[in-house]
Amino acid sequence: MRQAIGSTWIMQLVIIFMLIFVAFLSLTINFTKAFKIKNEMISMIEKYEGLGSGENSALTLINNYLKYNNYGVLGSCENDEYGVLSLDTGSMEMARSGEKYYYCVQKEDTSLLGLPDRARYHVRIFFHFSLPIIGDIFTFSSEGTTIDISHSISDIEFV
Repeated sequence: MRQAIGSTWIMQLVIIFMLIFVAFLSLTINFTKAFKIKNEMISMIEKYEGLGSGENSALTLINNYLKYNNYGVLGSCENDEYGVLSLDTGSMEMARSGEKYYYCVQKEDTSLLGLPDRARYHVRIFFHFSLPIIGDIFTFSSEGTTIDISHSISDIEFV
């Protein structure tokens, strides 16, 4: 009888450590995917020198990239950021409290006297902490900032 109780304890410890390992692995994989997507978004904004509307703009390319990679995580943006409600339309709106967005963008004006139209873009995307059986537990964000873009092209009104 004593050995049955002892083996039950060992089995419970093994299961607990396996759950901790799976949770850590799941978080690492999701964070790596979000980090890769965020870096690609920043690269597109830098390559096309800002966001714009139109068929070959960075905004359209980012939305197509997210759809291609099956990105579907929603999260809340801060009040001074713009959020994307739909990856199909590509329209951005000023973030509202209680609304969920695919990603958030904030344009920061870094113009100097000799260099007008300089800007830096702050990007935020979201990822889930999910376990295979339990499902989604938390939503985290991954943030990044572009380099200063000397002639920022943007058809979108950032206030």
